[in-house]
Amino acid sequence: MTTSLYALSLHQSEFTVGTLIALFSLLPMFFAVPLGRLVDRIGIVNPMLCGAGLMALGCVLAGALGGSVVLYAAAMLIGTGFMVIQVASQHTVGAMSTASARSSNFSWLALGYSVSSFCGPVIAGFVIDHLGYRASYGIFSGFTLIAIILLASGSLKQITFASHEPLRSPGGLLDLVRTPEMRHIYVIGILLSAAWDLFTFVTPIHGSQLGFSASTIGLILGCFSLATFTIRLAMPWIARRHSEWTVLAFGVSLAVVCYALFPFMNDPVSMMIVAAMLGVAVGSGQPNVLALLHEASPAGRAAEAVGVRVTIGNASQVVLPLAFGAVGASLGLFAVFWGMGAMIGFGVPFAWRKARGK
Repeated sequence: MTTSLYALSLHQSEFTVGTLIALFSLLPMFFAVPLGRLVDRIGIVNPMLCGAGLMALGCVLAGALGGSVVLYAAAMLIGTGFMVIQVASQHTVGAMSTASARSSNFSWLALGYSVSSFCGPVIAGFVIDHLGYRASYGIFSGFTLIAIILLASGSLKQITFASHEPLRSPGGLLDLVRTPEMRHIYVIGILLSAAWDLFTFVTPIHGSQLGFSASTIGLILGCFSLATFTIRLAMPWIARRHSEWTVLAFGVSLAVVCYALFPFMNDPVSMMIVAAMLGVAVGSGQPNVLALLHEASPAGRAAEAVGVRVTIGNASQVVLPLAFGAVGASLGLFAVFWGMGAMIGFGVPFAWRKARGK
């Protein structure tokens, strides 16, 4: 959000904003799978320390130097660092969990993402309105330093992993996407992730065009994140009553409805309501996708399987902001919202077939 609004304040186009957002995912697209293999071999502590360090460096550069050119480098550093944290943490939760507890444990991990997704935009909005964009980067660099201190404390080394079948053979990357079950999981996971990513990309642009302040835009994004937190808090209860595929089918269906409604929301309250609906839709996705992924992945290759998911997701995060940024600049945001809704809609019949066991 800070990067998008900062670029818009420098009179950059929607396409330029899309390029900046794509850079958050460019390097992760290439390095997530090798990182997953590395985590499978050496563990999580050192990779996560490096990831937090990259994020801190990106925030410090943007805050200290400012300007549109620096934003390109900062976006790549922050995006790559977050990818390292994401792959390592998701692998850890899967590896430390038994099959029966995996969905619930991934829901608890996802709550952390929801809390940060709520606090980040709200804090950024008020800081930008009162102290400026560079101060926002400075404050967030402080959060990354706290993460480095926690990682260096050694508490992660005390985690005990559940008993899992050892790796029989390394296999190739294509082995992870060759089976229909793995492909199905990846497709639905990417559609829900794309719905999330496009919302965070396009909301600052849409809000700026409507004349909203940075703090108002932050509150809209905060309502979205609060909804993801709520649905994930309820996920252990939901998981006892509904299968993972049923929850995912509901999520993609509701996401289509939300993207159909967004172009007609022109005031903050209505946008907050639809944003919360979308938060429920996509917030339910990650815990269930990760649980299915760890269950279906070959023995000893869970982190690599997560890396493949992150790679595919980051590829979409590179392509979609560029594509929809260009569409938004030429055709307007109506086309962006409905185009995303149509793309997600292709997954709805398939997801419901899986939910019915077909």
